[in-house]
Amino acid sequence: MKGFFGYFLFQRRPPEEGSAGRRVAFWLWNALLLAGAAIALGLISLALATGSNYGWVVFWDYFAHPGLIVLNLLPPLVLAALLYGLLGRAWLAYALTALPVLALSFANYYKLAFRDDPVIATDLTLLNEAGKMTENYALFLSDKLIAALALAALSIVLLALLARGKPRWPGRVAVGAAAIVAAAALVPSYTDVAVYTRNAAFEHLNQWASTQQYIARGLLYPFLHSVPDAIPHPPEGYSEREAEELLSRYEDADIPEDKKVNIVGIMLEAFADFSGFEQIEFQQDVYAGLHALEAESYSGTLLTNIFAGGTVNTERGFLTGDPSGEYAPRAKTSSYVWYLKDQGYRTSGDHPSFQWFYNRENVNAYLGFDSYRYVENYYTQFTNGWVANDVIFMPELTASIQEQLKDAAPLFSFSVSYQGHGPYTTDQCWWGGVDDYIANYELDTESRYILANYLGSVMDTQSRLLAMADTFRASDEPIVLVVFGDHKPWLGNGNSVYNALGIDLSQSTDESIYTYWSTPYLIWANDAAEKAIGHDLVGEGPTVSPCFLMDVLFEQLGWEGDAYMQAVRSCRAAVPVVHTAGFYLTADGTLTRQLDETQAELVRQLENLAYYRKHHFLY
Repeated sequence: MKGFFGYFLFQRRPPEEGSAGRRVAFWLWNALLLAGAAIALGLISLALATGSNYGWVVFWDYFAHPGLIVLNLLPPLVLAALLYGLLGRAWLAYALTALPVLALSFANYYKLAFRDDPVIATDLTLLNEAGKMTENYALFLSDKLIAALALAALSIVLLALLARGKPRWPGRVAVGAAAIVAAAALVPSYTDVAVYTRNAAFEHLNQWASTQQYIARGLLYPFLHSVPDAIPHPPEGYSEREAEELLSRYEDADIPEDKKVNIVGIMLEAFADFSGFEQIEFQQDVYAGLHALEAESYSGTLLTNIFAGGTVNTERGFLTGDPSGEYAPRAKTSSYVWYLKDQGYRTSGDHPSFQWFYNRENVNAYLGFDSYRYVENYYTQFTNGWVANDVIFMPELTASIQEQLKDAAPLFSFSVSYQGHGPYTTDQCWWGGVDDYIANYELDTESRYILANYLGSVMDTQSRLLAMADTFRASDEPIVLVVFGDHKPWLGNGNSVYNALGIDLSQSTDESIYTYWSTPYLIWANDAAEKAIGHDLVGEGPTVSPCFLMDVLFEQLGWEGDAYMQAVRSCRAAVPVVHTAGFYLTADGTLTRQLDETQAELVRQLENLAYYRKHHFLY
């Protein structure tokens, strides 16, 4: 034992008189100690990855996925090897590896605890905002965090005592070079979407919750996977200076006090008007409620970017004016909500589903909402922790708005329903009987149930919407109601019900493009609101992208809007639909994939301005 301690421990280099085998064993001993410490550090990061909310059960789930374990343990191992090659001291290499790993782990732990939101690479660009955020919370040291610090400190001490070997430069260069080569070789594995999809531990997590999608993959692995998303990808020909110059031509216009009306926006889940489909044999006028409300509204058509899913694309396109609809901000982000706040509006909303859905709990605050109600903080009292259908959602929202209108400040409320979310059951009808809605006896039983459930849902939604409008109609407060659908509904896997009905979703004709992408919108006003804006709010509105719907609303209210809205208004006039699928609708009603030079320039300016606004908080 004395020889072991004298030869392997407390030595910087093996004695020259030792055999070649002993010299190899000496360096192997030092390497294994450092590697073991780095692997243990990776395991510490996995233990902290579950935060304080998800428990040890998820940590143990990780070990059922060997690839996931490897992808989380390799980063500290490779980094420690690189630093060992550069510095030649195992304890220092470990300490400098532990510093970023533990900093990331602690930041993620606290962020999960305070906001149920993980740390991703984009957050590194928002350190100032992160610092301000911590001022609002009381940091704490849990048993997990204390144990992590203690283990890291113990590892440093043990390495300083037991792994003192300091290789000469040739050996260190070889180790460092090998680490760099390994890191380069591993990059594809960390960025590959297929690898990311395969390696996840969802045994005790919800695969539909964005935060839990991240946690299911540990910490270091999903963080590194998020790095490419932290690198901005501006549109072709983007110029920040040009965007600034164009915006500088306009100023945010104030809303005249006598024209400030209360706005109640509602985006309805999977709400579409099927009354024009001749293939459906209706047993009753399912859309009577919608058409009655449209008759006293300014109404038109949206061509959304999404089909049967991706709700937030339409939602955030409307709130921000971004034609891509791709908004998942990590800090305050410019939006029309912030503009309305600047104009003295209170901003609120409801979503009778879970706050983690599309990370709305955080994103809605970043977009400017003062308050938002979800299942967790409100609707659970009616649903025992589940989502609320419109029989609960619509009356509760109506009552909330009436209460908020007692305040002197005008209100901007924007809510998102859940009823109508697919899939729909194939063996029972939630809204009466199948024959209450359709004949279509040629369809198989499952298809008839799917279609009847959808039509029953939208018919019920309309009745709740009409009741809300009747309540607002009787109010002395000026109220404008804006209602639109987010996308066409899911109707069977592979669009089976659409196909069985013979509804063309090919997008090869103008008609099929509308069939695939269109949803209705309407803007309704009570008498007090119409008096404030000076005209009846009725008529046929234009077909537009969701990003232009707020501009349509402002135009009808006689408002100029913020600088961004004014700058892109000429694009809306010339090209009212800018679609992510690569087609456009021009002012004369033509669907095309080829714009003339003037139109193309307006669209380019829109995309540049939208990108600039997304990355610069302007309020």
